[in-house]
Amino acid sequence: MSIELEDVERAAQRLAGVAHRTPVITSRTLDERKGARVHLKAECFQRGGAFKFRGAYNKISSLDKGALRRGVLAYSSGNHAQAVAIAASLLGTRATIVMPEDAPRAKLDATRGYGAEIVPYDRWTESREEIGARLAEERGLELVRPYDDPLVMAGQGTVALELLEEAPELDLLLVPVSGGGLIAGCATAAKALRPEIRVVGVEPETGDDTRRSLVAGERVRIEVPHTIADGLQAPEPGELTFEVNQRLVDEVVTVTDDEMVEAMVFLFDRLKLVAEPSGAVGTAALLSGKLDASGRSVGVVLSGGNVGAARFAELVS
Repeated sequence: MSIELEDVERAAQRLAGVAHRTPVITSRTLDERKGARVHLKAECFQRGGAFKFRGAYNKISSLDKGALRRGVLAYSSGNHAQAVAIAASLLGTRATIVMPEDAPRAKLDATRGYGAEIVPYDRWTESREEIGARLAEERGLELVRPYDDPLVMAGQGTVALELLEEAPELDLLLVPVSGGGLIAGCATAAKALRPEIRVVGVEPETGDDTRRSLVAGERVRIEVPHTIADGLQAPEPGELTFEVNQRLVDEVVTVTDDEMVEAMVFLFDRLKLVAEPSGAVGTAALLSGKLDASGRSVGVVLSGGNVGAARFAELVS
């Protein structure tokens, strides 16, 4: 159930002409400030506003006709929800999404706008996994997990595949971490193409389940973290993703909510990029000095930009 570079390359073939090949952006100011050569992979320009479309489309496009006729179901705080809704629409099937009641309004509205049915739940007292599994069985729907699926991981790995095609000299790669699908896919591609590259995950300080799990050598579950990074609130690494990340991820660092906001402001002011808090954690780790990037060629995955104007203004004020 693990993945290899060939799985990521097959995902890239399925996504060709469907997913956006997002730009890699540089900043002289950022380079000078950190003494590094920094390459930002701007997944805020992906379909649905985040990297999640890659994995969702790779998974759903691999289903047989019977499964597509019945429809798909996913659980998500927002980005995976939108990705599944878009992919389902493109592939002629229906999407049902289990979403927390307190998900950002912009993400709820966008998911509905893409044609999905939303089933709300309380993230603090209910299990989305249990609700999703029950509904999928009751309705005969194909479950599209947000990260713990080889096809989803492989799709997310195309982020690093594209980044290394444009910046093959990278020796450090910073990737946001929640359930671990993005970093598992990216680490698989990056380590296969450039074995000496250092892959570092970035988590919210209050949601460091992957960091703790890597230290403990086994999956550690924490309480649902309180953080502005609503896309990084998984309380435990995925089973499949952790197996990959335990082998391939070199380190996980954490950032505070304030550091995320500072990174959002920097990206907006200096590069004219809109990043949601979850998407800005890699830049936050770099700006806050959580790791030494001096003299290195650094890739940073800016994983998404799904933050409404009002929420963005509230955070940066």
